[in-house]
Formats: sequence, C-alpha cells, structure tokens
Amino acid sequence: MQLSIVTTLLASTAVHAFSDSSPFVLFSTFELNTPERFDQLQTSNQVIASAKEILSSCPTRDYVIVSQPNVHAADIRDGSHCKMRSLCDTIASKEIKGRFSVAEVVGDLSTHSLEDYVKEACAAKGKVAGIVKVDLTHLPSLEHKDKRAQILASNDDQLGLMLDTLEGDYTLVMLSDPNEFKAYQPDFVEPVHMDLKRGDFSSQEGSDNGNTTYDNRPLFAKYQFFTPGIFVALLALIVMLSILGVGLKALGSLEVSYGAFEKEMGPTAQKKQQ
Repeated sequence: MQLSIVTTLLASTAVHAFSDSSPFVLFSTFELNTPERFDQLQTSNQVIASAKEILSSCPTRDYVIVSQPNVHAADIRDGSHCKMRSLCDTIASKEIKGRFSVAEVVGDLSTHSLEDYVKEACAAKGKVAGIVKVDLTHLPSLEHKDKRAQILASNDDQLGLMLDTLEGDYTLVMLSDPNEFKAYQPDFVEPVHMDLKRGDFSSQEGSDNGNTTYDNRPLFAKYQFFTPGIFVALLALIVMLSILGVGLKALGSLEVSYGAFEKEMGPTAQKKQQ
C-alpha cells in the first residue's frame, strides 16, 4: 500500500524525458483541497498557482520549505525503487492526509515566493505561520552519478532527522531552488549557424571584429520595387486595357432603327412571298 502511494504520487511517464525539469512535492497532516486530476508535466507558473490555491486556507500551524537544488524526478524515484527513503516513508505514513506532487516542472521555482505567500495567507486568516526553511546540499550535474547519489543519500538522512522532530500538524514543500539543469540537446545534431544575406542590401563589414554595421539608406534607395519584368507587364496591361476600352466603346455606339425588326404587311411583301 505504501509503495503504491509513493509510486502514484511521484509517477512520471518518462523520468529522463525532460532533463531540464524538477519535481515538486507537497504533503500535509491536514486533508488538503487538491485538484482531482492534474498533469505530471507542468510549467512552474501552473505549479505555483496550484500550490498557492492549496495553501490559501492556511491548513496547518507549521510549514517546512525544503530547498533541494538540482533535484530531478529520477533522484526521488527510479521505477518502483525510492531513492529518498525518509521522504517516501513519510509521504506514505498514515499521518499524512493530503498530498500533491508534480514529477516534471519546467521552469524556475522559488522558496521565497511560497514563504511570503504562506505568511500573507495565514495573516489574512488571523493566524501566525511557523515556517522552517531547510537548505540541502547542492546536487552536482546528472553526469556525476556517483557523487550525486552520495550527496543525495546524505541529504535524505538530514531530511529524515528533521522530519522526526516534527510534531502536530505541519505541511512540507520540497522543490528545486535553484534549478541549473539545461534543456536537452541531442548529441547527433550539431548546431548550425547561418548568416542570412539578401544581396548587398545589408553591409556586414566589421563583423569579424564583433562590430556589425547596418545599411541605413532610405527604403526606396535600398530596395528595387520595379524590375524590368514588372515594368513590361504593366505596359502590356495598359495596352490591352486600352484595346478593350475601344472595343466596348465601339459596341456601345452601334445604332439600329426599330423599323428594321418590323414585319412588312403591304402589297410589296405579298408579292415577295408569291
């Protein structure tokens, strides 16, 4: 049961899919008003908005804000194996009534903004929030797996000792502040630098020295709007429109008397019929 809770809480479709993301974990001894459904891939603005909505009621007396710089979803859970046992055991314990977490958060998260918001939200309710900040040791980059695992284990032990001292109702938030991960760049794609040129309209003199000069001539002096082809096409169009106008004017000038369409009924017409 405990394993299923942790697995669901920190679930991610692809742990290593977004190397520039970090997890966000929030749990409390009080039953929280969390969203029924939420994506495991969100931006930092979406996560902060959800967290503020959850904490707006100032659900508990104490608040623990844990900063684990450069933490990744794979640092907490790798498949069904939890790497931060102290954190996972606490989340799965019966004392915890409310849980909210997002495995992949893209963007920067700040502990200061959450701290200030909790103080304001509790003050609006006439309460005084007891805030404890825990700054864990900075984790190295993902390439240094051994050193990263060693520091992570030490941080988990430190976090476990702090969790053991908590009594009564409390809410804990863990996030990555700062997050120094870089966006994923495939190794098989080399960066391509292209200099776009449009004839001699833009002068690139001095670019080798880092000083780029630009052509500041007027628009009509810089670009040629009427090429010989366009000019010949316009002349041909004028000639054809002139011919069409003369033809229409000639058709309109034709005059036919009404008597030309009347049937002759006199003796002359009878003789012609005979």
